[in-house]
Amino acid sequence: MDNLSQKQRRRCMKRVKNKNTQPEVLLRQALWHAGRRYRLNLKLFGKPDLVFTKQRLVVFVDGCFWHGCPACKNMPKTNYDFWQAKILKNIQRDAEVTTVLQADQWRVLRFWEHEIKRELYRVVNEICATLDQASPFTP
Repeated sequence: MDNLSQKQRRRCMKRVKNKNTQPEVLLRQALWHAGRRYRLNLKLFGKPDLVFTKQRLVVFVDGCFWHGCPACKNMPKTNYDFWQAKILKNIQRDAEVTTVLQADQWRVLRFWEHEIKRELYRVVNEICATLDQASPFTP
């Protein structure tokens, strides 16, 4: 059972940030310290969190709750049908965004929030390795 009224819960959920989240900031700082420069807020389909224009690489930081992380499985118990439908729609949109960007010759990397929090160096190394690949893009 939810401790908040429906109105209070709605207000809380509306205040959840969708930019400059803690995992995004952690990743950006680590990449900056690694000497990697990126662009933010580039107007690309799906609004990637980080864009490396020369290498045609986009990086998404997917929040475990909002994007339906299979490892975390933190589905709310109240209003379950609503949240299940919403998160499923987000998962489908993520897949569509990836497909469209790859068709436009972008490399797409997606990382879960928990990966950045627990395995930041592995994530940074994976991004750096992708950036350093000399071979041309092949989907």
